[in-house]
Amino acid sequence: MNSGPIGVFDSGLGGLSVVRHLRQLLPQEDIVYFGDTARVPYGSKSRQTVICFALEAARFLLQFEPKLIVAACNTASALALDALVEELPTPIIDVVAPGARAAAAHAGGGAICVIGTEATINSGAYPAALKALAPAARVLARPCPLFVPLVEEGRDCRDPVVTGVVADYLREVREQGVRALVLGCTHYPLLRDAIADFLGPDVFIIDSGRETSLAARAALEEAGALSPAVRTGSLSCYVSDNPQRFQRVGSRFLGHEIDSVEFVEPERYISTAIGQHPA
Repeated sequence: MNSGPIGVFDSGLGGLSVVRHLRQLLPQEDIVYFGDTARVPYGSKSRQTVICFALEAARFLLQFEPKLIVAACNTASALALDALVEELPTPIIDVVAPGARAAAAHAGGGAICVIGTEATINSGAYPAALKALAPAARVLARPCPLFVPLVEEGRDCRDPVVTGVVADYLREVREQGVRALVLGCTHYPLLRDAIADFLGPDVFIIDSGRETSLAARAALEEAGALSPAVRTGSLSCYVSDNPQRFQRVGSRFLGHEIDSVEFVEPERYISTAIGQHPA
């Protein structure tokens, strides 16, 4: 089991921000990443469609015999976690629970805000997780759908379009006296500086990708499944569409160039789950 990779999947590029933290925390581990770029975004799709796509992505990773699978997609974590846990033989780490735990710990009893895609926010997954941890906490949830295309267009935190959209989405949040804010989408860390500058130093920003990576490390430690620290891990990337764009834009999420990206034909991931989705 120690020699198996960590499997990571997302609807597209965003999960690479989780991979970046995993590689920093666990440099000895091999990582296999699947980005479902042919069907991105998951955030505007129905619950049943997200469950279907998440199962297909995770089952694609099973061929690599992973010791752990990270659902590095807030929408999939919010809508499909129960199905993933029930259907797969491999332990699953999601991004919602670790982010919620960090927010509850850092809010100090103050208000907590979660920002994410429309599907993640509409699912109510983060407020439910936060209320379970801190029943008295005041929780705000705000969809920020334009953040993803802004990141994928390559706009940075100094871009006036970015600062304007951040102000438009988060003005009410700032007025509410929030103490902690969860970046509930794996694209959002690339806009962290703009968000932090607008909200001010009194708001603690939680990167759910970093918290998820810490949770993955803890799970592997508890299972005695960490690879030897003396080795250097590898990264293998697979996508369902446009590997050239993934390789080019994905380097911004990782902080370094991606050596290679392999295109996965539809029959290699869709056919593995036909007839096996929950009703």
